[in-house]
Amino acid sequence: MKDRRAVPGSGSRPAVRLTDLAQLVRAPAALSVPGDVLAGAAAAGHPLGVRTFGVMGSSVCLYWAGMALNDYADATIDAVERPERPVPSGRVPRRTALAVAGALTAGGLALAAASGGRRSLLGALPLAGAVWAYDLKLKSTPAGPAAMASARALDVLAGASAAGRGPDRTAGTGAALLRAAVPAALVGVHTYTLTALSRHEISGAPARLPAATLAASTTTALATALPVVGPALARRAARGSQRDGATTAAWPGTTAGATGTVRASAGVSRSAEARAAVVAAGALAYLGSYGTAQARAVREPSGENVRRAVGAGILGLMPLQAALTARSGATVAAAALGVVHPLARRLARRMSPT
Repeated sequence: MKDRRAVPGSGSRPAVRLTDLAQLVRAPAALSVPGDVLAGAAAAGHPLGVRTFGVMGSSVCLYWAGMALNDYADATIDAVERPERPVPSGRVPRRTALAVAGALTAGGLALAAASGGRRSLLGALPLAGAVWAYDLKLKSTPAGPAAMASARALDVLAGASAAGRGPDRTAGTGAALLRAAVPAALVGVHTYTLTALSRHEISGAPARLPAATLAASTTTALATALPVVGPALARRAARGSQRDGATTAAWPGTTAGATGTVRASAGVSRSAEARAAVVAAGALAYLGSYGTAQARAVREPSGENVRRAVGAGILGLMPLQAALTARSGATVAAAALGVVHPLARRLARRMSPT
């Protein structure tokens, strides 16, 4: 890589402002990271705990490290295509971007080890490796989208590994990772589409690309929601039929035992329906944000529309994470994650997540 002196506007500065560093690491976009860990931990059966929060912090550090490393690696290209970014504009020296990436990586690994010991560190190491490999080597290769997708999938699995044993204390790390495989795969598919689009933020894309990514996103939303929403609707219909039968059985001269059975069944069904409602809301919000932006790019695949789709996809991951978390039974945690999404979108208007 070329020395920073080759980058226009790279004159030395006596100090780097905090706002410049925040732009370097795309600070608000990090709100899309904890949901990966939460989805994995929920799938493992233990969504909230000290280890889980520690891995969330570790993953945020590694995400920010990746953003700083990206700008270090792309400094010469950004001097032409995105001269307003902190490094090519001279507000952050290129060597400082590399130092920030290194410090955040070390901090992320240390936080993982401190919060979860060897288990969490073993989850963070491959994630850190994937981040550095993507930014320094794989980003511009055909393997780029798959490399970034693997990084996000590893983030989900890190959450499952941190959760370790579930509440029943019978499931080990291997079983936890197996249960988190589907959420990790769905997050990975989303990330693949997002990375594929991001390659066309400047020049625009052929219409077939956003059309293909939109189809993949729609499939992802359906694969997330249908396994929970479908059975919930079926149970609701069955409960209605049982209620009619129980009313008949409760007439004088007959047994009313069926009524108690229906009431107990209704309590379970209402809980399942609440979970299904959160899953459905998350999937719909995901398509309403990322899907709508992709549809706009299909109609007019300009660089601006593709860039907007990428921005929507970064934050649109949050309602997908909420849906995946609720799907595993952590409804309250999922709803809290969904509430953060509008906040992240407001912050993104002030500081670009791309």
